[in-house]
Amino acid sequence: MNTVPRDPLAGDLAEDGRPMRPASTAQRLDTAGMSCPMPIVKTAQAMAGLSSGQLLEVIAYSPKAVTDFAAWSKSTGNALVESSAEGGVYRFLLRKKS
Repeated sequence: MNTVPRDPLAGDLAEDGRPMRPASTAQRLDTAGMSCPMPIVKTAQAMAGLSSGQLLEVIAYSPKAVTDFAAWSKSTGNALVESSAEGGVYRFLLRKKS
């Protein structure tokens, strides 16, 4: 039987070992109209309301969010599972630490 190792921070893995998009998020936060540092502040507040292991999807609109969310994730221990950018919209998927 072939088993694929599972990275609990990356979500489920496909048979070829690549991460699959997590099935669902516990909450979605759209930071439209917020200027720095409010997207991070609101993210921290939203994460406080989640249970360990739950996912938060954050939508941001500033290119600075890429470095902000990477640094916040590293400093708090909450995993940055996925991030993407398209047309000036930045999407971050965060998993609350255990």
